[in-house]
Amino acid sequence: MESRVITFSRNVFLPLTSVCANRCGYCSFHAPVGRDTLMPPDDVFHTLTQGAAFHCTEALFTFGEKPDSVPGFTSLLKSITGHSSILEYCYAMSEHAINCGLLPHTNAGILTADEMEMLRPVTASMGLMLETTAVIPAHANSPGKDPERRIEMIADAGHLKIPFTTGLLLGIGEDRSDHIASLEEISALHKKYGHIQECIIQNFCPGVGTEMEHFPSAREDDIANVLLLAHEILPSDIAIQIPPNLANAKNLISYGVNDLGGISPITIDYINPEHPWPQIEELAALVGDNVLQERLCIYPQYIKKGWYSSHLAPLIHALNEQVADQCGA
Repeated sequence: MESRVITFSRNVFLPLTSVCANRCGYCSFHAPVGRDTLMPPDDVFHTLTQGAAFHCTEALFTFGEKPDSVPGFTSLLKSITGHSSILEYCYAMSEHAINCGLLPHTNAGILTADEMEMLRPVTASMGLMLETTAVIPAHANSPGKDPERRIEMIADAGHLKIPFTTGLLLGIGEDRSDHIASLEEISALHKKYGHIQECIIQNFCPGVGTEMEHFPSAREDDIANVLLLAHEILPSDIAIQIPPNLANAKNLISYGVNDLGGISPITIDYINPEHPWPQIEELAALVGDNVLQERLCIYPQYIKKGWYSSHLAPLIHALNEQVADQCGA
């Protein structure tokens, strides 16, 4: 079989808060309002400085969905950070990331078009997992997981020409027909707007203390079957990604996978803390005879199109040259 290029991004993971308006049955990230559920500026600064020292190029900002709507959060945020909203805080920390030489990628849950437009000057790319087009019990207490609302946000991002990441979460109560419907929806959105960089095929992993802690995770052959569907349904310019800390990447690469997502040399996966990322030095063994190649959080085709703010342009161009030099391009 001919070798392929398998990409990854060297990043730091910055969970600004785990406070969330949703109550997903499988989530172990959500936590109540408290000082230990908000990442203070000094911790953000320290992580970014470390990331720069380890040659990271991406600052992944993640937080619970609409935390400002949770009672007590805004006053806590103001007292610790001096900011009046989580998006204002994210903007300020993104500015610091840029100053440290890292490109921000934002996973903020449901955002309006105006909110995405507000973050765009300091954000190279954004993401929102579609998860599934199915209405499932695991999302009964999570208004932000309404499929139509998530599709609307992905479409808004396309209209705004924001390089975007989405994907499926497997094993949360959906079935094969839902996988097909979800992939077809992603394909249709990309064909209309051309903005989806990558589709993550992620397996649910049961978390201790969650409603679904005794649910079985998706089996490897189930993941492989969805990867084959993704390869068949999605346009060829959408990268197909699996998280190598959650699934057996070595066995699944051959099913059309061409990206391993963000890998951090210094921070854990705060969404799945029981599952450490492989060290970057170990990735070559996972991809076998394929070619491992580092990338930025904004893919090359969107750099060529100029889908980024003038504020980010100098850093994007500098890091793009840096990554190209490492690849021998």
